[in-house]
Amino acid sequence: MVEGSGKRTRPNILVTGTPGTGKTTLSSSLAEATQLRHINVGDLVKEKNLHDGWDDELDCFVLNEDLVCDELEDVMEEGGNIVDYHGCDFFPERWFDCVVVLQTGNTVLYDRLSRRGYNEAKLSNNVECEIFQVLLEEAKESYPEDRVVAMKSDTIEDISRNIATLTDWVRNWSSPAQS
Repeated sequence: MVEGSGKRTRPNILVTGTPGTGKTTLSSSLAEATQLRHINVGDLVKEKNLHDGWDDELDCFVLNEDLVCDELEDVMEEGGNIVDYHGCDFFPERWFDCVVVLQTGNTVLYDRLSRRGYNEAKLSNNVECEIFQVLLEEAKESYPEDRVVAMKSDTIEDISRNIATLTDWVRNWSSPAQS
């Protein structure tokens, strides 16, 4: 995790990971602890119709990356955001000061996604994604390595520790423009 960049006075954090790893839980608790704005991209896509229709096979909207980036541009430039989404390679690198990749053990993940009612194809697709660390690799390929941090997210204790670690990081963050 690096010190701040650009003219922002508050950092932007991307929380990513396979569905079911706890992105929304972590992001909303972290937003509360730090007074940063939580942006759930999935909700934003639905609210603002930032998609190209519905994918029946994957049982989700087909995200329009350009529309999402256009929608977020101004608030990201302001800073003070926690963006919560399972993908990360289409966001501009300059937007994020820290990229958190949540990781969950396969059994825990399988149980969480089963409870959500995921169909068998969607379940295995997401568990395989986690096994092969697809999101961690995507983050490492898309952002400077010193901005990417993997965090275990199996238990309530893991989540609490992650919130504490990230809250400290936000408190200690300073924009180079202020230094």
